[in-house]
Amino acid sequence: MNLRRAVLDMVNAVDGKWVVASAHLGMSESSLKNRAYETKGQSLCTADALALQQLSGTTLFAEAIACASNGTFVALPQASEFENDSIHAVFNETYREIGRLFETFTNATKDGVIDRQERAALEELGVALHKRTESLLALMFAVYCPRKGELLPNLAQEGANE
Repeated sequence: MNLRRAVLDMVNAVDGKWVVASAHLGMSESSLKNRAYETKGQSLCTADALALQQLSGTTLFAEAIACASNGTFVALPQASEFENDSIHAVFNETYREIGRLFETFTNATKDGVIDRQERAALEELGVALHKRTESLLALMFAVYCPRKGELLPNLAQEGANE
């Protein structure tokens, strides 16, 4: 996903679309459209894109940035929602996903070549496995390494203030 598509999809995810999104950002509808479509060299600044992402209730901007950086965005779960049994369940699902990845790899390489469709399937499974592993690590650390009284930094706000 590219950044323009992310902005357009975030606007479309907002109830009221362009009108509400532009009002939330404190600009006219035409100003937002000019920035979204990059008319006359305009673009949406990072702080506005993050505000739009929050308003839309999506992670599309973060996903687009990760994709542009040849990476993967992983939304981390809230530790308060999980207990030890939940962590074990995530481990079990991770084992199943590794099995699916291995099975897909084995089938794809039977002929000695991984074709375009097989590669896409392997990449999709790999991304899902990566996300699950990052979530699992976050859960383990959040549950077993509690931070008493420590507030997590609001990185979006810090970036907007710089």
